[in-house]
Amino acid sequence: MTSTSTPQRALILDFGGVVTRTLFETHDLTERALDLASGTLTWRGPFDTSTDSLWVQMQAQEITERDYWMTRTREVGALVGENWTTMQQFVHRARGAEPALALRPEARAAILAAKAAGIRLAILSNELDLFYGVEFRKNFPLIDLFEVIIDATYTRILKPDPRAYTACLEALNLPASACVFVDDQLKNVNGALALNIPTVHFDVTAPANSYAKALAMLGLNTEIHDHA
Repeated sequence: MTSTSTPQRALILDFGGVVTRTLFETHDLTERALDLASGTLTWRGPFDTSTDSLWVQMQAQEITERDYWMTRTREVGALVGENWTTMQQFVHRARGAEPALALRPEARAAILAAKAAGIRLAILSNELDLFYGVEFRKNFPLIDLFEVIIDATYTRILKPDPRAYTACLEALNLPASACVFVDDQLKNVNGALALNIPTVHFDVTAPANSYAKALAMLGLNTEIHDHA
């Protein structure tokens, strides 16, 4: 009688917007943290593109994601009378004291389900520490469950550059076919598809469905519920 081991699989997640709630979703928390009047922040990105021409420019690849968030950083800094020059300043002031508030409940459920099933976990981010800062990452819930973190803050290789995905696969020592990659930016999803990595284009307006799809692709039929 021969024994066979279960093939290794991995869930590779983008960080901002996929693991964390977007800043669009937490305007109320930001306004309270910065002592701004309710309703001050009106740009809603993918939740209402009519409010956010800058987001439309980014989706058309006229500006980069980093350009988008640096513009918002400067704008919000000006609202509180400060000159913010890094995204970390924005995130720290809006969320830094309580990183747990940024974690998507749907992400928590999916990450724990994957881990319990023996699925390995990785993060592939263009700006984890650049935007959020080292201390935020260190104090972020569940971060220790991720055995691989590839962050372009340090590699300087941004998705959709093929080398970013390859670095993650090599760190996991797994073939593309054994992984599922999840990202909320279509250009990054297309970059993974070009390397034959199974992907889910994460919908920030329906996170539970996106996570359920990713888990199903890894052989898990786990019910994930959306949280308001």
